[in-house]
Amino acid sequence: MTKTIAILLFDGVQELDAIGPFEVLGGWTRMHPDDGWRTTTVGRSGDGPVRGGGGLVMTPQVSLEDVGHIDLLVYPGGRGAREAVDDIAHLDWVRGQAGDDQITTSVCTGALVLAAAGLLKNRPATTHWGALERLAAIDPTIEVRPDERYVDDGDIVTAAGISAGIDMALHLVARLAGDDRARTVRRFLQYDPAPPV
Repeated sequence: MTKTIAILLFDGVQELDAIGPFEVLGGWTRMHPDDGWRTTTVGRSGDGPVRGGGGLVMTPQVSLEDVGHIDLLVYPGGRGAREAVDDIAHLDWVRGQAGDDQITTSVCTGALVLAAAGLLKNRPATTHWGALERLAAIDPTIEVRPDERYVDDGDIVTAAGISAGIDMALHLVARLAGDDRARTVRRFLQYDPAPPV
């Protein structure tokens, strides 16, 4: 049975938080469908268009109500994620996604939502450098790791800011399908960081 990777989209999402992992995970699942995974985008408030924090308009493939079982959730950050920290019904939904046979991940300030939902209690985690103090304030039991690109704690994986979601996604491909698969995806994307400055 095919497993589902769902990347959450919502108004105010930081575009690269969602698109980076989508390119990696979607690239893997399209190139290697026999691995048994598919990647979809899910609208937090329906399947209509959402406007990212930078103005990019994106249309989720499916709504939360229609996505079905999620095996791997990617919760990106951005203004919309920071606002979701106070949405009790949404936090209940996030808690409902966590489980023994599921992986819940975040990129950037998506970790604030996982913390507010209680999923990071007594766990190591990271987020964007500008939100590290807020992460610790939401739940002081979190072992905040400010210098790591991503933190894998089994069923919970958190990534630092924005571009770190690409690194986390490649790690997930390696974890779920092996290093060779991850290298194939990385090569396809020509992801070999060499910053000009």
